[in-house]
Amino acid sequence: MTPRRIEPSVIIPLAEYGAQRAERRKRMTEIKKDRRLEVGPFATFYFESYDTMLHQVQEMLFIEKGGAEQLPDELAAYNPLIPQGSELVATVMFEIDDPIRRARVLGMLGGVEHKAFLRVGTDTIRGVAEDDQERTREDGKASSVQFMRFPFTAAQAEEFRNGAGDVIVGFDHANYGHMAVMPPAVRQALSKDFA
Repeated sequence: MTPRRIEPSVIIPLAEYGAQRAERRKRMTEIKKDRRLEVGPFATFYFESYDTMLHQVQEMLFIEKGGAEQLPDELAAYNPLIPQGSELVATVMFEIDDPIRRARVLGMLGGVEHKAFLRVGTDTIRGVAEDDQERTREDGKASSVQFMRFPFTAAQAEEFRNGAGDVIVGFDHANYGHMAVMPPAVRQALSKDFA
């Protein structure tokens, strides 16, 4: 069974991680390839897992070198993004290189964190935005990074896993009404997130 929480005991010491880092990053690139989905021209869903979050914690510790004092903050930040067996969790990034265009587009996407969905068969599973901080500013500008969980019923999870029909990922925001069909490889990888 996949762990649902990163414990301090699994963290690899900095020197050891440094020696393994290139290989671990290469392996993570392969894992993430089947955990991402582009929706429309700007949004990419990066579906998180225990492995992606453990990698993120290790990377933050390696880069920032904050040691044991840093670890509790990293665990507090990334443990909530690990699926708990009845949900999918995604980091959604609006990736726009040009800063002027990025500001204009994000300025039209206020509230987008409440407009994401997955459609499995005839059921629509609404995204629930992480409430750790406000993702739309008072001026209506959306954050370029959103954290969302998609809570499934047991029947919806079973339908997702059985592979019949399409899974649609999308937004029904007035200014970003885009959808994409989840490829079979992504669906198969994400099926393992359910208990």
